[in-house]
Amino acid sequence: MKIKNLLFTFAILCIALITGCENDDFKEVVGVCPVVQSTTPLSNALNVPLGQVITATFNEEMDPGSITSTTFIVTGTSPIAGTVTYSGKTASFTPQALLAENMTYTARITTKAKDVMGNFLQVEYVWVFSTGATLRPVVITSDPIDTAIAVPLNQKISATFNMAMDASTLNTTTFKVNQGINAVTGTISSTGSTVTFVPASPLLPNKIYTVTISTGAKNTLGTAMATPYTSSFTTDMIPTVTATDPMNNAVNIALNQTVTADFSTIMDVASINTATFTLKEGATTIAGTVSYSGTTSSFKPTTALVLGKTYTATITNGAKSAAGTPLAVDYVWNFTTILLPPAPINIDLGTAAMFGAFGGNAGVTNQGLNTVISNGSIGTTAASTLITGFHDGLVIYTETPLNVGNVTGDIFTGPPAPGTATSLAIAQKASLDANAAYLSISPAAKPGGSDPNAGELGGLTLAPGVYKSASGTFKITNGNLTLDAQGDPNATWIFQTASGLTVGIAGPTGAKSVIMTNGALAKNVFWYVGSAATINSAGGGTMVGTIIANSGVTFSTAGNANQTVLNGRAISLVASVTMVNTTVNVP
Repeated sequence: MKIKNLLFTFAILCIALITGCENDDFKEVVGVCPVVQSTTPLSNALNVPLGQVITATFNEEMDPGSITSTTFIVTGTSPIAGTVTYSGKTASFTPQALLAENMTYTARITTKAKDVMGNFLQVEYVWVFSTGATLRPVVITSDPIDTAIAVPLNQKISATFNMAMDASTLNTTTFKVNQGINAVTGTISSTGSTVTFVPASPLLPNKIYTVTISTGAKNTLGTAMATPYTSSFTTDMIPTVTATDPMNNAVNIALNQTVTADFSTIMDVASINTATFTLKEGATTIAGTVSYSGTTSSFKPTTALVLGKTYTATITNGAKSAAGTPLAVDYVWNFTTILLPPAPINIDLGTAAMFGAFGGNAGVTNQGLNTVISNGSIGTTAASTLITGFHDGLVIYTETPLNVGNVTGDIFTGPPAPGTATSLAIAQKASLDANAAYLSISPAAKPGGSDPNAGELGGLTLAPGVYKSASGTFKITNGNLTLDAQGDPNATWIFQTASGLTVGIAGPTGAKSVIMTNGALAKNVFWYVGSAATINSAGGGTMVGTIIANSGVTFSTAGNANQTVLNGRAISLVASVTMVNTTVNVP
């Protein structure tokens, strides 16, 4: 029996020597030696992520009690702290903190690690790996963009990174929105590379907000932002109505009035329509068309308004700014139309009525072969030499082969001949009468004029009345002007502009005209012009009315062959009247 035990022990020793394994007490059965079959990262791996969990996988199951921080060691410039776990055949080392960038690390499994049979690792297993410069998350786009203005009050605030992010690191601690020192409350959600902040309540108007994302925000590998991200934006202001025409509670408003409202900011064109801009007379809704340009909305009734009625205009809070911010409340105003048709307006031109053109003390000039003063005269208080390019009958005033103008009436000037003292006296009297007429149609003498379309008369149809440019300039450039007498043969129009009058635009088709309808007469149209009038500088077109301008009247431009027509008079008080191929029909 003793011999048998000695033989068994000897066999065990031989197996141990052959396999190279030994166990704790050497006297138990010895199994296959444990070895490390694979690692993560691989030996000599480069650019290892900073959040890497380091593992070693064995060829057999190990004794978990032998897989500890004393048998599984990771060292950089010094040993690093971490947690060691074991599962299946794999030991894992999870560093307490991220690995350092551009650092070489050494991992080792010592010979104290053993399998479940007690067999130790025969040789310490060592491998090295290196981290790299890690691509860190950065914000590449934001909404609103940095320094954005007029941001909607219901704006959702978002930021998009250059990589997928760890949603758990994007929260109210790392993503903050402030208005000044006040924190904005809201909810945060994150999908992929985008994080979104939804404010709990609408943002305040016309305020600066600051967005901050701290370095606590990390990507899915646990890599944090290198520096915080900060941006700011300014919210939209609440739009308001700053002016209306007619003004609130205005009276004696013309029956063809276009109702307008000016806003404090540019509006969303689509939100300015017949649903948001309405006009009513009592409970009756007035049909019309709504348009918008610049910061002005306009309501043009389809038919004329009714005498002596009070109308209510409303712009609802459905009207929104370009950024989508609505009016705080509906804006409502009222006005009342004229009570009676306007009384006839009698303008006494005196002796100035016989003149088709009167050039004050500066003369009248023709530059063309087809200028005609029909049924009227021309004159100036200046010398006869300042009448150029005209003749009346056989008397010629400085005509040339290229400048010939026919005056069917007479020419009145001062000496020298053909001017005489008698003709000068007539011209001087006409000058006095023209000045008196100019004052009689001024805003001082005829107050209360309205401006139906911000100084632009083109494209309008106007009833009789007094019209005064709010800006000091009248234009007929967006189309023809129609004057509707509405069947009244005494219908009179007075247009008052403190500065200039411009009819027509540049180009061969730029001429514009004044069209008379329903009994309107040229003799009842008057233009009070504070400075100079320019009529169809491109040539062509038909102008209507008696123009009394302080500082000159000009028709067409030298070289234009198109005939320009004036059914009326061109009177300048202190400057010349210039014509190019112009027909003046004196009413």
